[in-house]
Amino acid sequence: QVQLVESGGGLVQAGGSLRLSCAASGRTFSIYVMGWFRQAPGREREFVATMTLFSGPTYYADSVKGRFTVSRDKDTVYLQMDSLKPEDTAVYYCAAAVPPLRENIQSGRAYDYWGQGTQVTVSS
Repeated sequence: QVQLVESGGGLVQAGGSLRLSCAASGRTFSIYVMGWFRQAPGREREFVATMTLFSGPTYYADSVKGRFTVSRDKDTVYLQMDSLKPEDTAVYYCAAAVPPLRENIQSGRAYDYWGQGTQVTVSS
């Protein structure tokens, strides 16, 4: 089992920055991919970014490319969010996938474990 705990959400003005953290515990050695997703009210969950661990590639949704950056330090994965826009307002979730991958890593169905989510609100 893997446990994920997000933190770092909050209220920020447009153009500002936030850094989300996702701390993993438990069988972290089994994690192959870490992802970030978000869900705004009335909308479906959407892919934000993903990182394949052990020096693998990172991928970003077009809507956040150039503004968001995924990084990792041991068992914690970060999502640095710069130049925030009101449309970035959502609950942000981190997720972990263990092998074998069942889906494309930009799909939520690829992930086995999810955090509880952290609210990000960007005011105009």
